[in-house]
Amino acid sequence: MQIERKKISELVLEELKNMIKSGEFPLNSKLPSEKELTQKFGISRVPLREALSVLEASGIIDSKQGGGYWVKEVNLAKMFETTHFDMVDISQVHDLLEMRTIIESEAAFLAATRHREEDIEELKSSLDAFRKVMNDEWSVGYEADFSFHGLLVRAAYNPFLTKTMNNLSDLHLRALKFSLEKNLGWAAKRKEVYLEHVEIYEAVKRRDGHAAKKAVINHLTKARIKLNDERVIESD
Repeated sequence: MQIERKKISELVLEELKNMIKSGEFPLNSKLPSEKELTQKFGISRVPLREALSVLEASGIIDSKQGGGYWVKEVNLAKMFETTHFDMVDISQVHDLLEMRTIIESEAAFLAATRHREEDIEELKSSLDAFRKVMNDEWSVGYEADFSFHGLLVRAAYNPFLTKTMNNLSDLHLRALKFSLEKNLGWAAKRKEVYLEHVEIYEAVKRRDGHAAKKAVINHLTKARIKLNDERVIESD
């Protein structure tokens, strides 16, 4: 029996959720500063920011002009319900991946032609973080994967594409976790997933839109095959 190992960011994420649910951080209140939170948890800013980014993507907190994060007024009972993908119809996950393939492949094409230098720098940092996670064969790494794909869509500079993906962020995160958990302990498969991200990054960086689009399709098609989506037609 394998003992589950969790990243520091995942532990901080759970603790922040509990603090919000318990009312320690009330609705519509401002969270303590990053400095205060790092001191409170005894951690560096990197895992804290990973946890905060997941909370923001999930619609639980919001960053406001002037700095800082605020707890959003939402239905927390529903927000914190855990979706166990093992208990849902797998076809729904297939549908999500199919939709992501359509949106993200076109976003990658646009990102290759529209990206700015800072976008490439952020994608590279995200890719480096993903590589480190993939080297730990018992770390799921869905946060780093989510960050990379989010930056890719943002680099397309189409606000409707970005908004569409943001609206699906919570489901996207949970589906990523469900998918990547199947690679736990499989070093070769984890390396393959990382190299697929490298291929996407390199194509975007050299402004090859067609290669970037193809790389995303290849990456997400493999994910669909791994989850036994029979609708996938492998091209020659």
